[in-house]
Amino acid sequence: MGRLGGFAVAAGVSRGVYEGLRRLRDPRWERDNHAGRRVPLHAGPATALGAAAGAAAGAGGAPAVLAVLAAGACGAYDDVRGGDRRGFRAHLAALRDGEVTGGAVKLVGIGAAALVAGALLKERPLDKVLAATVIAGTAHLVNLADVRPGRAGLLVLALGAPGLLRGPQAAAPMGAVAVVLGDDLAEQTMLGDTGAQALGAGVGAAIAAGNGRFGLAVHAAGLVAAAVYAECAG
Repeated sequence: MGRLGGFAVAAGVSRGVYEGLRRLRDPRWERDNHAGRRVPLHAGPATALGAAAGAAAGAGGAPAVLAVLAAGACGAYDDVRGGDRRGFRAHLAALRDGEVTGGAVKLVGIGAAALVAGALLKERPLDKVLAATVIAGTAHLVNLADVRPGRAGLLVLALGAPGLLRGPQAAAPMGAVAVVLGDDLAEQTMLGDTGAQALGAGVGAAIAAGNGRFGLAVHAAGLVAAAVYAECAG
């Protein structure tokens, strides 16, 4: 299935799940946005499942499906069980004290899934590690952007668009987020960690699949630098 097919499958599944979840009310899946308004997180599970469906239909394959579903599941845990801690150091410190935070689950779970996905995408050991860094790093980057309406979704589209020139892999996360972006911008829903991490992992898998060692190294270096900057600034 090509770019249009993957985009269409992802968009259709995302929209269908989103409309179904909108009929449900669960306080655990609501958050205060930047303006203090209570907003449902329905777009998160919808886009995660949509991106996975698009990848499974051929726009990404098994590595992307694994990365998206694992990142979405870890993000969902943080959405439901997450606390007030921010930053890698805070979550690792809590883990040393025996407390498993949502951030720690994301760090370990998404990292492990990214390593497996990277191993499936590339043949040489260094390329596998670089691919894993790109997948996990992109998931983190998109999640960092989810602080204002539409920012994470727009970042997914911006990061994914160049990849469409190299293959269909980026079509799945782009299609999934496109159908909920309007409601996100209108502050009627939020991606939350579930959607942001899943979509970021999907875009990261597309970047990893479409680049050789040099491109992987450049992307990995940029993502690590962004993560370090965010950690220091936070």
